[in-house]
Amino acid sequence: MSRANHLLLPLLALLAACQQPASAIASETVVRAPAAERKASEGSELQTAIFAGGCFWGVEGVFSHVQGVTSAVSGYHGGGRRDAEYEAVSSGQTAHAEAVRVTYDPARIRYDELLRIFFSVVADPTQFNRQGPDYGTQYRSALVPVTEEQRRVAMAYLAQLKASGQWKRPIVTRIEKVRVFYPAEKYHQDFMAKNPDHPYIRRWDAPKVAALGKLYPNYFKRGFTLD
Repeated sequence: MSRANHLLLPLLALLAACQQPASAIASETVVRAPAAERKASEGSELQTAIFAGGCFWGVEGVFSHVQGVTSAVSGYHGGGRRDAEYEAVSSGQTAHAEAVRVTYDPARIRYDELLRIFFSVVADPTQFNRQGPDYGTQYRSALVPVTEEQRRVAMAYLAQLKASGQWKRPIVTRIEKVRVFYPAEKYHQDFMAKNPDHPYIRRWDAPKVAALGKLYPNYFKRGFTLD
């Protein structure tokens, strides 16, 4: 990649990364997902999990405002190293999903509580290969448990959501086997904190953070966890 093209990447992110807001598309629905019946038992060490739920800016933005989260990194999961870069993933022709690797302190917030937040304000589990204005396999909603305990909790929670009847359409969020997580380009990291007035952030992602504070004030922190 030429130096000129490298310098253009942050500008291209501002102009084209994730689809621009469309007034004809209704805002995403906020749902108070039920508390998990199966609580995670994870010990005292920091834990890591991966979540895919549409454009990674918003996923990262929400988790960066959650008490107990020590790191939230945007990246690509599900495909190989060769095409783990934004232009390729955005084509929808790779196996990657835009995803966020979340590191958290289970003494302050458990994995099942992160799942509840995810389905309440981050991702609509009934949307297949899309979220909000963004379409394509790279925007699928998926849980990627890193440990066996997370896998069991995730399976139990998805079953609980399906039985709850809280969503009118079928729940299509999948559990995917953990593979190598590739951090996204530097200009994607902490994107909401660095670009609060970006049209996409204001239209789609800032409302998610606001909903987090309204629905779950005990989990919410005003400061943004920077990486």
